[in-house]
Amino acid sequence: MKKIILSIFLATVAITQLSAQKYFTKDGSIKFFSATKAENIEANNNKATFVLDAATGQVEISVLITGFVFKQALMQEHFNENYMESEKFPKATFKGKIEDLSSVKLTADGSYKIKVTGDMTMHGVTKQITVDATLNVRGGKISVDSKFGVNPKDYNIAIPDMVRDNIASNIEITLKGDLQELKK
Repeated sequence: MKKIILSIFLATVAITQLSAQKYFTKDGSIKFFSATKAENIEANNNKATFVLDAATGQVEISVLITGFVFKQALMQEHFNENYMESEKFPKATFKGKIEDLSSVKLTADGSYKIKVTGDMTMHGVTKQITVDATLNVRGGKISVDSKFGVNPKDYNIAIPDMVRDNIASNIEITLKGDLQELKK
């Protein structure tokens, strides 16, 4: 009987420890880059929130649209008012899950190529996407890097004919974040 109670206790502790392993940052970096013959457009946001649940592989990312900073203030104004309508759609989110989580050892130093599938919501439109990413584990800390493309048309972002040649049909998105264990 004592062995059964001890086994149940140890299993409960192990499950609690796994479910408690969440990693996060409030200083994630999201950059977008549009390259055309007419001009290059780049903006950065260094206040994205990333959350990773190590037990389930669930990933959540959230970013305020008004947090993107451009080199030119006028571009930033047009981005927020005309294209992204950030008053109406203040943030973009991604909620997904790491595929084949069993191949990732978050407790062992290493670099892991992963695929993450989930729903990205931007400008009021939700689309399922799959992106490649790299998780780097060093000394109990996790960093994430990803680069993928987004078509503004897929998210009902209207680009006026007058500037259509200045904005790429596929915008390059780069995500980077150093995650720390969430301590209760």
